[in-house]
Amino acid sequence: MADRRKTDDRIKIGISTCLLGQKVRFDGGHKHDRYITDMLGQYFRFLPVCPELEIGMGVPREAVRLEGSADSPQMVGNKTRKDWTEKMVRYSEKRVRARDLSDICGYILKKDSPSCGMERVKIYGDSGMARRDGVGLYAASLLKHFPLLPIEEEGRLNDARLRENFIVRVFSYRRLQNLFDGRFTLARLVRFHTVHKYLLLAHSPKHYKQLGQLVAAARKYALPDLRKEYAGLFMEAFSVKTTAKKNVNVMHHIMGFLKNLLTADRKKDILRSIEDYRNGLVPLVVPLTLIRHYVVIHDIEYVCDQVYLNPYPDELMLRNHV
Repeated sequence: MADRRKTDDRIKIGISTCLLGQKVRFDGGHKHDRYITDMLGQYFRFLPVCPELEIGMGVPREAVRLEGSADSPQMVGNKTRKDWTEKMVRYSEKRVRARDLSDICGYILKKDSPSCGMERVKIYGDSGMARRDGVGLYAASLLKHFPLLPIEEEGRLNDARLRENFIVRVFSYRRLQNLFDGRFTLARLVRFHTVHKYLLLAHSPKHYKQLGQLVAAARKYALPDLRKEYAGLFMEAFSVKTTAKKNVNVMHHIMGFLKNLLTADRKKDILRSIEDYRNGLVPLVVPLTLIRHYVVIHDIEYVCDQVYLNPYPDELMLRNHV
């Protein structure tokens, strides 16, 4: 396998600059995240953004915090009380529309930041007490401008399920953009939908059904409207986290293709492995590796084409922990 770090096919991701190890924080430090740079950096090409630095706060600088209400927070200096709100809001609304962000397929934000925090950012009220119900000013603009974009905080990537879900969404978003980058036709959409069947079912059978109904009625829509409706439902499906129960259901679907091709002992081995996964005794990679092996051996084209078998590079080892 080629080293993706030396090619141009890495997925472009926006990221808070400090997470890459650059010393841009208020105290002149950084928040280097080795998992992001060393592991994800093999597959992602990062576009660093530091809103506080880019509006001229400088390094080092006075720390800022959010005050007021979650609906209309103010960004002010901790000591001088300088109000940065208007400047940050104007910058954020312009920055998220910049050309270099137009082709990103995901974003990793710095948690707890008054500019970049995605959720539970401290907001100080008149009493001086803080509530954790805020969103950073830049993050708020980002979330509003890119409603379908996979966005996550670095702290939440320490959770195996949240990490796997974010990576699935990023790679799915990339495939969706590739679909739209070419000549968007009904035939290409049907093919795209078909190969994503099991991955969609592993996340949200409800959304898979809705997407199927949309594709079946596709000729009733103008292509731009069809594209918009499909993209919205498709990415919404992956906001629903996969579960052992849904994965087991998908694997049993796939076993239907193998039931007349395998010996009784081999089927028993795979089914036992699936049950071990259901009961939390082995990770998902164990039964899936067996299933993928026999699907390839018997050249079951429909299943071989399913994105579910390879939704992201195996080297990320995400299914070793899920």
